[in-house]
Amino acid sequence: MNPGAGNLLGLAAFSTMLAIGQLLFKKAGLSMRGIPLRDGLLGLAQLPAFYAAIVLYAVATFLWVWLLSRVTLMQAYPWVSAGIVIVPLLSATIFGERVASTYWVGAALIIAGIAVTQYSVRT
Repeated sequence: MNPGAGNLLGLAAFSTMLAIGQLLFKKAGLSMRGIPLRDGLLGLAQLPAFYAAIVLYAVATFLWVWLLSRVTLMQAYPWVSAGIVIVPLLSATIFGERVASTYWVGAALIIAGIAVTQYSVRT
């Protein structure tokens, strides 16, 4: 199964959807900070961000299954690691979380790893 540009875009979209879902879960989790678990869970049930994350994960799951019908798992699975790069970048922007400069060395290695694995699928 040779990857087409559409498949690569789909894989990138899948990774982005998971990353955004994580940010929505973080937002929901922040609403529970400092309160008892029971109260936090009750409050969670009223948060649109929580439901948006669940819906996004559901859509991503359907996209993932569709993509797996078109590409090998060997090609698709490295894209899951893209979230390790995307989530900290967005969390620094949105939540003001600090990301150490050495983290970006690892992120660059992950990006290089994705590129190498995608190249190896084509050869």
